[in-house]
Amino acid sequence: MKRILLFSAYLIFCMSSLLAQVGQPRTDFAVGVNAGIAMNRMSFKPSIRQKFKIGPVVGLTARYTCEKYFNLICAFQGELNYAQGGWTEVPQAEATGPAYRRTIHYMQMPLLANLGFGRERGGVKGFLVIGPQIAFCIGESTRDGARYNVPQALVGGLSQHDLSVQKKFEYGITGGLGMDVSTKTGHHFILEGRYYYGLSDIFGSTKKDPFSRSANSTIIAKVSYLFDVKRTNL
Repeated sequence: MKRILLFSAYLIFCMSSLLAQVGQPRTDFAVGVNAGIAMNRMSFKPSIRQKFKIGPVVGLTARYTCEKYFNLICAFQGELNYAQGGWTEVPQAEATGPAYRRTIHYMQMPLLANLGFGRERGGVKGFLVIGPQIAFCIGESTRDGARYNVPQALVGGLSQHDLSVQKKFEYGITGGLGMDVSTKTGHHFILEGRYYYGLSDIFGSTKKDPFSRSANSTIIAKVSYLFDVKRTNL
């Protein structure tokens, strides 16, 4: 998985270097805010029964547009977001009371290549974003439920309920598609969907640990508003 992350970063670098040699230069810089929902599940091995845990994602966005290569508009995008991860367990049929839920609070930093097709200004542009994401756990909270969802191998020992987040630093790959509706005066209204695949675990993953894998997996839907701070004269 680490090789996948390194390869993605290398691919973004090579693509930007190639386009810089033949493209039309741009120096557009836009900043703004974003907000949406994050639907998260944990990739546990051994697995547990879960449903999506829904929480907020909100933060700041900066985008630098550097090239236009034929119809491809190339930009780099960085964000600093607060988001909630974790999981909500699915109760067994005979269970009573609330389901167990763990909420993990993160500060996230996606570093993305943004590749767009469409109108640069005063119209609609579709785009693809892809790149690495790092995050840091700033806290966690639980809503206890009956311990009905413990892997059989862990009964009588430690389980996901007993463990606090052991690895607070997280990294992975994120990507998605979106639509940017811009005005001629430099305002951008953006609708976007993403998927995040965690490459790191939140718990230990040695043979003595309860899980060999414990990573976040997230579907994100968000809206953003950006305004141009600097614009290229076309």
